[in-house]
Amino acid sequence: MKTSRVKGFYKLPLAERRSWLAAELGIEAGELEALLAEGGLDAERATQLVENVVGTYALPFALGLNFVVDGRDRLLPMVVEEPSVVAAASNAAKMVRDGGGFVSTPHPALMIGQIELRGVPDAERAEQCIRAEELRLLDLARAAVPGLVARGGGPRRVEIRRLAREHLVIHLLVDCGHAMGANLVNGASEALAPELARLSGGRVGLRILSNLADERLTTVHCEVPAAALVSGLDIDEGRLLDDIEAASIFAERDPYRAATHNKGIMNGLDSVVIACGNDFRSVEAGAHAYAARAGRYAPLATWRRHGQVLRGELTLPLALGTVGGTLRTHRVAQLALRLADVAGPADLGNLAASAGLASNLAALRALSSEGIQRGHMALHARSVAVAAGAAADEVDWVAAQIAKAGRVELRAAEDALAELRGRPQS
Repeated sequence: MKTSRVKGFYKLPLAERRSWLAAELGIEAGELEALLAEGGLDAERATQLVENVVGTYALPFALGLNFVVDGRDRLLPMVVEEPSVVAAASNAAKMVRDGGGFVSTPHPALMIGQIELRGVPDAERAEQCIRAEELRLLDLARAAVPGLVARGGGPRRVEIRRLAREHLVIHLLVDCGHAMGANLVNGASEALAPELARLSGGRVGLRILSNLADERLTTVHCEVPAAALVSGLDIDEGRLLDDIEAASIFAERDPYRAATHNKGIMNGLDSVVIACGNDFRSVEAGAHAYAARAGRYAPLATWRRHGQVLRGELTLPLALGTVGGTLRTHRVAQLALRLADVAGPADLGNLAASAGLASNLAALRALSSEGIQRGHMALHARSVAVAAGAAADEVDWVAAQIAKAGRVELRAAEDALAELRGRPQS
């Protein structure tokens, strides 16, 4: 990727955007056109993914622009239905770009398999027996996933948690390599369960991975110069920096605000996760559980002013994969990984988290200055114009008229469209 800074990209006709992307990827424009036209998944392929298929359901596939992550320009594939998400994230990424872009912090990448043991007669003795046999237990678990072990992954350690007097849960921590790893972790956990029951004297309960993947964290942070932050706004630099910090503190003190703060993060993050063929529901479950890990729901991202710079940081569990699952059959998900030049799960997590932090910044900046509705409704106006029946060459004019009038509603769009069509053709 030469640069993700493509000025005026949103103004280009659809065909020109596709031609640009095809050139960047080094493929024929016709090949990209055919791939995107069907969404990468026809009905026949869909029947291989889920049950009772009657068709497919399309969502917009867009590009997040202006992103620099760990010193490299990156295009971000984003699949989302909500107006303003892609534009807001791209605009925020442009501001962050002026501060050097998004920077990631490496973490270990282990998934957790839980083996529940019920009715354990002597929990203390059971713990001693399991700890004494940890190496043998790990060998048993590795034997259940030989392919993963051959690729350099596999079970790494065993942890014991006591939930009640006769109730233990054993955590099997597994390096899943480039896979998200749900099936691998579940298989290893099931294989280990009988021996754990024998050692503990209890009986096996549930054997399944945890979506609270707090041994597979992703952290990204950024710095935004005040000048970039206020560009295009009629507001004092210091005041905006202070107000965004205050908005972050509001979320840190109030779970009702934190929930909406985190939803803004997931707007961008989920868009990348979905585009790349991963399970956004597991990501959401893990993120929100992690946000409540201290016993009180809190924001995943925080912002602080340091002189004339705003610093933001986001940490959350991200269990993502770049092989297997949907990626075997969904050709646009494969394309998404290619256009983002994804090196592996950790890299994909860094990109998704960067989109999340950018979305959060965009929301806090809007809330702290002109309010969230102005920009959001201006983009929503396009959807309303389409619903009113505007053709492709009419949408922008109709959207601009109803946004300017402050009436972003179907009737107003229909009136504007009638006015437009009543004019003589130039």
